[in-house]
Amino acid sequence: MSKTVHMLKLSVGTEDVAGLEAWQATKRAQTDNGLPRHITRMWPKRGDEILNGGSIFWVIKGVILCRQPILRLDEYIGADGIRRCAIVCKPGLIRVEATPKRAFQGWRYLAVADAPRDLPEGRQDEEALPPELSKALAAIGVR
Repeated sequence: MSKTVHMLKLSVGTEDVAGLEAWQATKRAQTDNGLPRHITRMWPKRGDEILNGGSIFWVIKGVILCRQPILRLDEYIGADGIRRCAIVCKPGLIRVEATPKRAFQGWRYLAVADAPRDLPEGRQDEEALPPELSKALAAIGVR
């Protein structure tokens, strides 16, 4: 039985969680049947672990703010003929405790033990704080 591992990905150009939701609502960011996807150059070597309950944790403006369960990894051939990986996710973003994260390129694996906890059910629908404020609060231990 394989372990579970998550993915960590920067949401480049996104200002907040609502912006990521808006992007995922566009046809360009969806599979043919409307599921959100993120296309990346590299195919994860630990795909079995990702598909064993893993999520993609989104970093927005230097803070991990939300996650999405990963449903599958699809092959995607771009207009340039290059094979890529489409990370297909469950619709909807699950907000997590704001956790600062320095910038990096591409995506990274994230151990289950290191993943931020989901916000409690009653806080999922709260209006999100601006990422800069979330980052400052997390830096002093307030989540």
